[in-house]
Amino acid sequence: MEQITVVIGDRLGKGQKVAAGVEKAGGRAIVVPGVAADMKLGDVMKAENATFGISFCGSGGAGAITAQTKYGYKAKYGMRSVDEGVTAINEGCNVLGFGFMDKEELGERLVEAWNKKYA
Repeated sequence: MEQITVVIGDRLGKGQKVAAGVEKAGGRAIVVPGVAADMKLGDVMKAENATFGISFCGSGGAGAITAQTKYGYKAKYGMRSVDEGVTAINEGCNVLGFGFMDKEELGERLVEAWNKKYA
């Protein structure tokens, strides 16, 4: 089975905790560096041939919508809970937009959901 690659773009340059969760579940995490990293999510996903991407900003939408518009990724955004993210993966989304939620549980459960759906 191919390793899952998850790109994380956070408006404030964070994402280290969710990255730790991705790695804990056996995935490879790429945290886009710097402020406004969420707006570069689609570009980095394409460059890295990522499995899926996670965007964090106040509204939970900007980076996800940009990735969807520019590259045609299926996005769901405005999410505020881990369960919403799991549901989005089960609906076939590969760009997930959240309000600020840099939590290890999020990364871990999203990779587990992806494995369960596609493995």
